[in-house]
Amino acid sequence: MKDKFKVSVIIPVFNAEAYIEKAILSAVQQTEVDEILVIDDGSTDESYKIIKDLEANYPKLRIFQHHKKQNLGRSASRNLGIKKASSDFIAFLDADDYYLENRFKYDQKIFEDDPTIAGVYNAIGAHFYRLPKGDLEAEKVKLTTLEYPVTPERLFHELWVEGGIGHFSGIGLTVKKEIFEKIGYFNEKLEVAEDTELWIKISLKGKLVPGKLNESVAIRGVHDSNVFVKINSQFYFKEYHKMYLSLREWSTHEQLPASIVAFFAEQAKKYLLKYFDLDNRGYFNPRSTFYIISHLIKCRKFKALFYVVPVLFLYKPTGKGYFLRRNLIKNM
Repeated sequence: MKDKFKVSVIIPVFNAEAYIEKAILSAVQQTEVDEILVIDDGSTDESYKIIKDLEANYPKLRIFQHHKKQNLGRSASRNLGIKKASSDFIAFLDADDYYLENRFKYDQKIFEDDPTIAGVYNAIGAHFYRLPKGDLEAEKVKLTTLEYPVTPERLFHELWVEGGIGHFSGIGLTVKKEIFEKIGYFNEKLEVAEDTELWIKISLKGKLVPGKLNESVAIRGVHDSNVFVKINSQFYFKEYHKMYLSLREWSTHEQLPASIVAFFAEQAKKYLLKYFDLDNRGYFNPRSTFYIISHLIKCRKFKALFYVVPVLFLYKPTGKGYFLRRNLIKNM
């Protein structure tokens, strides 16, 4: 497999002029990387020019844009990269992150030892382009990894059902391109959690194994323009609700065990409740109520609408208001 282990690295870019060159050069130096596909997602800064200048010097580098140079988001950009990739293995890198030396050496050995593996995940570290907001933040992102190795058969249950053992990042993951034929691509309807959804699908339909869990293979850039810094908790709740609804539909279609389908359904309800009632005490929230009504009508859940109407008139955290909200979620 040594000759066959060639990796296509996919980098979506949107206004990352300060970081993109470092990201690309970190991928160029990896001997296993056969091509670097940079998807310019409608950048309005100097990102495209920087990439084009680098493309002239590095044959591995290929740049793409969406139709009419649109900004379609990370999922659409990664999906375009996957479809354009010519290598049997795929890796991802964000425009403000970078790989460390020998990023794929250990992954190659793991794939060689077991051809049935669908993907290998590794630990990543962090580099602050700004001052950390206290020791806690610096310690929190020092090493993104799992606390201990987990067998592929137990990964979904221990990582997402039980939780509490850490998590892995997409820039530390290498997968076979063929896995996307089994599970599909990134969900373009999600603005966040699209990567989590895909990793969950891979863990359920493929064989995901640990690589280096105690040593970083890539570095995540931390700065004030990070996407996760700009998004509030309530938006996350809504997106996770959408993600688990999507997973419930997918797992039903794939005829996965009923316990898995039920887990996704319960998680969707949990995040809907969080979004509908952020402080979980019964306060009225106009935006979330509108979202729920729209969702219920779209899903033809007319019975649940009977619970929404009285909730609209409950402006304080009464016991009745909390009860009605709980019943609303149960009818979803």
